[in-house]
Amino acid sequence: MKIGVFDSGVGGLSVANAIKAALPAHEVEIREDREHVPYGLRQPEEILGFVVPIFEELIDEGCQVIVVACNTVSTTLITELREKFTVPLIAIEPMVKPASEITKSNVIAVCATPTTLASDRYAWLKKTYAEGVRVIEPDTSNWSKMIEDDKTNHDKIKEQIDEVLSESADVIVLACTHYH
Repeated sequence: MKIGVFDSGVGGLSVANAIKAALPAHEVEIREDREHVPYGLRQPEEILGFVVPIFEELIDEGCQVIVVACNTVSTTLITELREKFTVPLIAIEPMVKPASEITKSNVIAVCATPTTLASDRYAWLKKTYAEGVRVIEPDTSNWSKMIEDDKTNHDKIKEQIDEVLSESADVIVLACTHYH
């Protein structure tokens, strides 16, 4: 089977590599949209115009399933994309449920793009799985760009993580494939 992996940028590479390791008998084709990265500050309608031609290309190349490694696309457009395409789309989304299940302090942090945090899907995940859990959402709006441009400000990231830790967060969700 040929598996497509899509992400806005470099973050999808780790997903593609994990799939290759887990399913070595299958072919994995990765696509990134470096021209428009980062997606996390864009509106879903604009992002849709970027991803549709890329998904069409993956399908034309014989991909029988597409893994949507971009949390921003998964949380804002997956329903619309599933209606448009006949191949299965596997969506990666913020891991609010497992984080809420393992927290001991009842405080978690979700590091995600502004578009992901503003999505209806993310709001549903919090409402459904994080009842009684305090969810801290630090401003990570510039992380994807820093990482994509290989200009990561480790001191700034450490400062932000230290802040959520000081607020008793004992689980941190990296809800963008760029971040890990």
